[in-house]
Amino acid sequence: MKNERAIGLFIVVAGFVILLGKLGVFGFIGRNFWPLLLLLPGIALYALFYARTAPSWSLVPAGILTVYGVLFSITNIWGAGLMRNLWPLLLLGIAAGLLGYGMVERRRPEFVYPAALILGAVSIVLLAFTLLQTGIIYVLAVLLIIGGIWLLTGQARPGRGKRW
Repeated sequence: MKNERAIGLFIVVAGFVILLGKLGVFGFIGRNFWPLLLLLPGIALYALFYARTAPSWSLVPAGILTVYGVLFSITNIWGAGLMRNLWPLLLLGIAAGLLGYGMVERRRPEFVYPAALILGAVSIVLLAFTLLQTGIIYVLAVLLIIGGIWLLTGQARPGRGKRW
């Protein structure tokens, strides 16, 4: 009697899985939530480290997976075309992982911290260059104009006269 119930339950579940698959539910989930396959393990590695059950080197893949999960979530929501401009963040993921490891490791390997800072700086510079080739250059120009007007009108130092 137990075997018949188990087999019946298995058949019902299999039917629902097939029906949901034909309705496109699994395709929707796969298309929209796949970055969670990177983000959740990254967050889990951070949690395991701070719960003191994982070694400090686990922060390297934790940083990489978390940054990549966020990056791919952004490109998944607003379009894969953003990757054309956000690709330097792939280097930032490696830098974040190395920086996290370098900051908590007691013995601090001598190459980890400088490598993290260099990769992070290169990533930010490359990101700035790629963003300057897009429409953000107009935003930068407007910010520079507003900043210049603010300095010219003396708003930078209230209560003081102009020193020029």
